[in-house]
Amino acid sequence: MNVELLQHTPEPEKIIAAAAKLCYSSSGIDGILEGLDEEKTEKFLKRLMSMGHESPIEHITFTFGIEGVSRSLLAQFTRHRLASYSVKSQRYVKEGQFEFVTPPEIENLPEAKAAFLKAMEDDVKSYNELADILYKKHYADMVSCGMDENKAKNAAEKKAIEDARYVLPNACETKMIATLNARSLMNFFHHRCCERAQWEIRDLACRMLVLVKEVAPTLFAKAGPRCVNGPCPEGAMSCGKMLEKREYFGSMKVSGK
Repeated sequence: MNVELLQHTPEPEKIIAAAAKLCYSSSGIDGILEGLDEEKTEKFLKRLMSMGHESPIEHITFTFGIEGVSRSLLAQFTRHRLASYSVKSQRYVKEGQFEFVTPPEIENLPEAKAAFLKAMEDDVKSYNELADILYKKHYADMVSCGMDENKAKNAAEKKAIEDARYVLPNACETKMIATLNARSLMNFFHHRCCERAQWEIRDLACRMLVLVKEVAPTLFAKAGPRCVNGPCPEGAMSCGKMLEKREYFGSMKVSGK
């Protein structure tokens, strides 16, 4: 897995503080950023977070580049609807000898790993066989209808892989760019940094949290699963590790610091 913070709102915490200042003072737009030094910005943010006033944090966004994750993770990630996604298409990009993600529990058990790799090999073979069969059929049909041969080759391949992709597994590797505003990102961390989240998306969420803490440390100081700042909401499904999780996320390492 590779996760990079590609772009974010410049001076994110200052923008949030300016939005909060507009809500709670008579300042006009022309002077909304005046006097917002580091100390006052931090004060505004801490007040906002303590009050649970989250709407001002929607004004900033973070864009991530993500690769080396599975289609299974993609299905979970895109359930967070207040976000924007661009994902490598299996309809237009031929997978061929596709990369795949191996779950740790399978990786660490030789018998399971052997069975898993065999399944991946079979999927590769089936995908390529289907794509080839469909390509030949579509190409012949298109040429017989008078289409130029070069155009027919390109069109036939796209049409072939459109249906051949149905045999691809959830383990198939994908890439994406995802943009979330800070409020949606907080919600994402609440759910996906939780111990009950699946291992892969939990790993992704924790890596993303480290990256945003570098550029907005005050805002994300207490980000993570909900048990970091209050009782666990999972009831009987709780992992029972609340104190451990509070310590982990409270001391989470920020690269270079």
